[in-house]
Amino acid sequence: MDRFISIIIPNHNKGDTLALCLEAAFASEYSRYEVIVVDDRSTDNSINIIEKYPCKLICLDKKSGASVARNAGARVSKGDLLFFTDADCLLQKDTLFEVNRAMQAAGSETIIGGTYTSIPFDNDFFSSFQSVWIHYSETKHPDNPDYIASHAMAITTSTFRRGSGFPEDFMPIIEDVEYSHRLKREGCRLIMESRIQVRHIFNFSLARSLKNAYRKSMYWMLYSLKNRDVLSDSGTASVELKLNVASFFICALLIVIAAVLMKPFAAITALFIFTLNILYNARLGIYFKRQRGTVFALKAFIYYLLCYPLPIGMGTASALFRHLTGRA
Repeated sequence: MDRFISIIIPNHNKGDTLALCLEAAFASEYSRYEVIVVDDRSTDNSINIIEKYPCKLICLDKKSGASVARNAGARVSKGDLLFFTDADCLLQKDTLFEVNRAMQAAGSETIIGGTYTSIPFDNDFFSSFQSVWIHYSETKHPDNPDYIASHAMAITTSTFRRGSGFPEDFMPIIEDVEYSHRLKREGCRLIMESRIQVRHIFNFSLARSLKNAYRKSMYWMLYSLKNRDVLSDSGTASVELKLNVASFFICALLIVIAAVLMKPFAAITALFIFTLNILYNARLGIYFKRQRGTVFALKAFIYYLLCYPLPIGMGTASALFRHLTGRA
């Protein structure tokens, strides 16, 4: 049975990607769906774009954040299923078919997640790195993911309305992680279905990639400290990434010691730790190669090992400082 699906899209000043998002949504080959766009007080041309499509448009009275927008969209939805995505994500023609199929197989008390396509809309190196890495990280534990990301989250309307929805008084990001954890505690099952995919528009440069890593790691650490799950294997906040960051900074310290104090053993130890880190993260390197070829895999793995840990470590340190000084 093809159930009616409500696609809910929060939007704030995403006029540069919104038309592509809506074009993709209305190109779906699934027949029974509606599109609800909740505008969070945009100051760009978003409203003009939305009005060109047969959407249900909700305009918030004041800028309130994505959680408030998603909850507002869910309240006016008519669907049996809700599918949350973002204004910079492009549904594939079969995305809703896969949502319906997965929910029929899983049952109503299940929250089903999708992920990004391995190839993003903007097919440059930094965007491709991000898309492949997120796809890999989110689909590692299909039967027991730690969270479901709101860029591709499916839930029955009845299950959603029994709860309090996305947290409205929360951090500016990772509200989907908190919501997933809360649903788990309430007895819901989480499943990751890799066939449910959306293509993301990153527009990442080196600077934007590093800034995104810093920001997400800071807020994630703040949440993890409060939730007491700092060491958990949680999607993109995976054990592999955490060990990679730890390895980076330990090796950097050992190299400084070797250079300043003329201690060759410190350099040897750094090389040993770095080699172990490469071996531990080898599955990711193989996945990079499988998705995009050898040249991309080498560049992506080097970036992941030698550059990406720096902003994550800085974001983590910032979160620890804010936590210890009561500024969180």
